[in-house]
Parts: sequence; structure tokens; C-alpha cells
Amino acid sequence: MLSPEFANLFDTNLASTTCAEDILSRARQIIPVLRDNSGLIEEHRRLPTHIVELLRQSGAFRAAMPKAWGGPELTSSQQTELIEIIATGDVSVAWCSMIGMDSGIYSGFLSESVAREIYPSLDMANSGWIHPQGRAERVPGGFKVSGNWRFGSGITHCDVLVAGCLVFQDGKAEADPVTGAAKHWRVVVSKPSEFEISDTWHTTGLAGSGSLDYSVRDLFIPDEHTFSFSQPVREGPLHNAPDAILRKMSGVPLGMARACLDYVREILPGRNDRETGVPWADDVRIQSAIALSEMELAAARAGVYTSLNAQWEKLTSGDDFSIDDRVSTALARLNAFRTCRGIVRRMYDLVGGTSVYKKSPMDRWLRDAETMCQHAVAQDSILQLTGNVLVGGKSTSPFF
Repeated sequence: MLSPEFANLFDTNLASTTCAEDILSRARQIIPVLRDNSGLIEEHRRLPTHIVELLRQSGAFRAAMPKAWGGPELTSSQQTELIEIIATGDVSVAWCSMIGMDSGIYSGFLSESVAREIYPSLDMANSGWIHPQGRAERVPGGFKVSGNWRFGSGITHCDVLVAGCLVFQDGKAEADPVTGAAKHWRVVVSKPSEFEISDTWHTTGLAGSGSLDYSVRDLFIPDEHTFSFSQPVREGPLHNAPDAILRKMSGVPLGMARACLDYVREILPGRNDRETGVPWADDVRIQSAIALSEMELAAARAGVYTSLNAQWEKLTSGDDFSIDDRVSTALARLNAFRTCRGIVRRMYDLVGGTSVYKKSPMDRWLRDAETMCQHAVAQDSILQLTGNVLVGGKSTSPFF
């Protein structure tokens, strides 16, 4: 239940929130609350209970849930816009929302009955690291799972926890029965209470995301509670390509950069250059830096949404993907992360000495920008992987 302070925040009942505009509208309404709680979120190194409940009531966690279940089933572009809006309020909250709404995507790789059992509510938050860091040994009826996983963003409030594993049988690595790959990557789905969670999240940025480590030893997981991205059960663009969980990620840096630029433009009136005395509004250096940043953000944002919309159209129609189609969303995402980090760095330098204080949002945005760009989607390896595809090589990534 929402606290009385937020009880009347939304205009519509969540039960009737089944379209994109309703979800996006509710997200816009919570921005001031997120900004007011940013310090608390960072101090706690996780999302406070009332913020989690606010996200639930906003409909963020149900964003990708299927229309057949009464969910909104937002497109990839709509999910990205939702995360972008939330990120203008608080970046850690946006990161957790981005991970949490994977519930609707993962449910499409499980049988209908099992998915309904695991996700009895539309508003259940997901967490977990899908990289195959664990080991799943085949046993009758399922798997014995062991491993240690990092980066469990939102694990402190999640309802469902996933973990990536490589499959073994009789001690030997099993080949993927669908793709023929030498290794069989599966994701196991369980409850957070089944794992040991370690408080390891002491970081530079994204401090409030609560991305803790988690581990388990010889946990039995029924076969039907596991899935492979190569074997979707539900039809549709959110499930017939394996990159669906990555597509919305660009919303985080885009929203962060937008909030940062808005902040600088808001404090600009009344400020003068300390050395020259020239008002900021009349300073060519300030004008040029802001214009350059707005230009870069607009271009990066256009690249993200153009590539997502083009991808969605082809996934919906069933048209074949060209070589460029296969990598366009990955390159646009990489560019968004790096461009937005550059914008934050530029604005940090522009504001100068006051940026360094913890009470300044500039300090948090800079640290968040540096931390999020350590994610795999923002690394140089993406250039090599996509470049290999562009010059005619075979993709070595499961996501394009």
C-alpha cells in the first residue's frame, strides 16, 4: 500500500492502466518524488520500500506484461521512453525499473501455466544476472544449480530472481539442442529467498540500485522453471529476438543527460563567470557548451528510437534483417551511453567547483554515468562484435 503522502498521486486506478500513455503519464507524476528521495536512495544503497511501492503503483514493473494477461505490453520504444522519464527523476530508480520490468519478457519464454504460477501478478519485479556464470547439472526432472552471480540490480526488492547457467550432463558440458552451439546457456527462474544474498554493492555510481551478489549451492530447479532465449513460447517482437531485455537500456543514459542539461539551464540565470564577471547567459563558452550538448543528445536519442522502431517493424512483419539491421540497435545503444556520459562530464566541468559536493546532483550524475558505462553494452567489445558482422563475419554474440 502507498503511504498516505502518495495515496492520491495518480489520477487513474492501476487496474485500468493498460495502455502506454497511462503508464507514461504515471511515470511523469512520480518524478518530483524521486528527485526528493535521491539522497535517501543513495544513502540506503537500495530502493526504499515506499519508492518500490510507488514504482509498482506507477505500473513500471508491468510494462512488458502481455495484453492477453491484461498487461500493457509496451513496445521496445515505449519501454525505453518509460525508463527515460523515470531516469529524469533518479537514475538508480530507472536502472531498477529497467531490470524489474523484465518480468513480462521472461514470462514469454516459459509455458503459460508456469509463467502464471511464477508471475501471479502483473506488477512483480524481476532481478538477476543472465550471464551464464552458474552451473546447471542435469538431474531427473530438472537441474542442480550452483554458482555465484554479480550485479543483481533490484535484488533487495525483487519478487523473482533469475540466474544464467551453462548446462552440464554427467559432468560434461552440453551442446545447445536448438542452435548447435558448443555450450547450452539456460536461465533459471526462482525466488530470491532460495539464494544467499551478499551485501557487496559499495560503488562509485548507481549506488541506489542495490546490485548485490547472490549465490547458491545444489539448488534443485525444475526443468520447466528454466528457459533458453533460443526457445520462446510466446509469439511477438518481445520474444522472437533475444535482445529484448537490452533494447530499453538506452532510456537510462538519455534520461540522465536530459535531467542534467535541464538542471544546468535552470541554474544559468543569475550566474556570472567568476573570472570575467560575464553573465552566463551572455557567455559564448556557456552558450556553445549547452548547444553542443543539446545537439549531441538529440542525435543520440534519434538514433536509439529510429533503430528501435525499425527493428520493431521488421520483427512484427517478419521481414528479413539486413546486416545493418542486426547491429543498429546495439550501436545506437552504445552511442547513447557514451554520448550521455560525455554530456554529463561537459556540464560537470561547466558548473565547476560546486559540482564536487555530494549535495549537488552533478556529483551523482557524473558517478552514475561512469558506473553505467562499465556495463557490457557500453564497452569497446561491442564495436568489435558489430564490426565483425558488418564486414561479413559471423556473429559471436547471442544478441545480434
